[in-house]
Amino acid sequence: MQNPLWHCVSGNFYMMPNSFTDALFQLVRSLEKSEKRHFKLYIKRSSGKEDLKIIQLFDALEKLHEYDEKLLLTKLKGVTKPQLANLKTHLYKQLLSSLRLLKSTENTDLQLSEHLDHARLLYNKGLKIQSLRILEKAKELAKTNQKFNFLAQVISLEKKIETLHITRSTLEKTESLSQEALDISTHIDRVTRLSNLALLLYRWYIKFGHARNVEDEKDIRAFFKSNIPPAINAINGFYENLYLYQSYCWYAFVRQDFLMYYRYSEKWIALFEAHPAMIAVETGHFVKGMHNLLNAHFDLRNYRKFQGALHKFEAFAKTPVARHHDNFRIQTSIYINVARVNWHLMTGTFKEGLALIPEIEANLKEYALYVDRHRILVFNYKIATLYFGAEQYENAIDYLQKIINGPLDLRNDLQCYARLMHLMAHYELGNDEIIESLIKSVYRFMAKMKNLTVVEEEMFRFLRSSFHVSPRRLKPELEKFLYKIKHLEKNRFETRAFAYLDIISWVESKVYGKPLGAVIHEKHLQSHRSAVKTIEVPDEIS
Repeated sequence: MQNPLWHCVSGNFYMMPNSFTDALFQLVRSLEKSEKRHFKLYIKRSSGKEDLKIIQLFDALEKLHEYDEKLLLTKLKGVTKPQLANLKTHLYKQLLSSLRLLKSTENTDLQLSEHLDHARLLYNKGLKIQSLRILEKAKELAKTNQKFNFLAQVISLEKKIETLHITRSTLEKTESLSQEALDISTHIDRVTRLSNLALLLYRWYIKFGHARNVEDEKDIRAFFKSNIPPAINAINGFYENLYLYQSYCWYAFVRQDFLMYYRYSEKWIALFEAHPAMIAVETGHFVKGMHNLLNAHFDLRNYRKFQGALHKFEAFAKTPVARHHDNFRIQTSIYINVARVNWHLMTGTFKEGLALIPEIEANLKEYALYVDRHRILVFNYKIATLYFGAEQYENAIDYLQKIINGPLDLRNDLQCYARLMHLMAHYELGNDEIIESLIKSVYRFMAKMKNLTVVEEEMFRFLRSSFHVSPRRLKPELEKFLYKIKHLEKNRFETRAFAYLDIISWVESKVYGKPLGAVIHEKHLQSHRSAVKTIEVPDEIS
């Protein structure tokens, strides 16, 4: 059955953002069979007969394909609209309570919260020693899993009990407790600063993409220097290093320093390899780190390392840790699909890559409740690139239209390059009658977004002139264009054009009369041969 979040127009799926706006309906839709069964048992044990109305509401919501309050009221006899609002609130709370009870042993944070709640309850009952014993257990669990924010709460309650009551604790213990509180406070401050920096740099990238010019570069540098905590050498512990590496990753990625991006992505994953128990504790960060490492290999065209990292990621996706929660399972699936598409983009095997599209779209429909607009935007662009490289320009245009006709609040860079690829697709189709107006509109848009580099300026200049050139004279014009942009390949502010759209390979395909995929694939094979020769050198010397 078609997911109601997706609307089909001419065979293409477009997101309908308002289909799942009700929070309770979203929660019910997200439940697995075991969670539904547990909820039914939980509510029948803990509720009175009147509360069992929420079971009727739960059953009615479960059968809906999209949220419709009028239809829902017809299924709940004798329930008025105001009563429905109260029932929904009650059901929402009971669902969360049931999930907490079911999942408490599976999640460290939930276990720590439970310990802290129990310690507070015992303290309020006057059972101070019992409370302190539970706090000791909570402290050990927090330290083992490096949960210092929880540790601060545990120590705060411990200090309160020691301050207000005679517990017969030793002087050494109270001094140790005071020092521990100071150390944790300093650690939490550094973690907070570093996590804020990583978050804000990532947000900058989601909004704008890569640095567009010298002004962007200066802004990012100044922002980074003013927000990086002092005394970096004092940074220690898992979380401090994790957010430090993330901050450097985003800083390098925004600036298109792909070598630095690769180094810190590798440090990110190496940190988890040095603390393997943290993969289960911070699975989301590990998954994101693998995604960034694969992206770094993609940007640097590290073909062999890319394949090795992808195989490792695919193996991880089959582990119980990766499949433990919907969030991790979905994110892993999405990032693996991105990597698989990237492999075909960087090896020029576009036609083979098209075989991935049905599975990707099926996954996006299955995970529609959980997938954010940014991820869909990226997939639409990458799928369009596959179709463009496979010379299926009409299909490429269909996917590019989804970006062009969508909101403009995300990824200004992709908004620009979607329009440029859209223009190139029409050029390939020979749609002369609309090229001139498209050139003007795309140029204006990119100028407005401050996204024009020398490469794009040359691109527009070539497209404007090429329609007035005879086929016999077109090749020399293409050769001139290729010469002009080839020497810009190493310029960091010009490479953003090549990162989104391999314009050089596209022009080479025209000059040499070869398909775009063949040109890129030859570069891949040449790189592979060079790598093999490098590996063989020690044997030849010996």
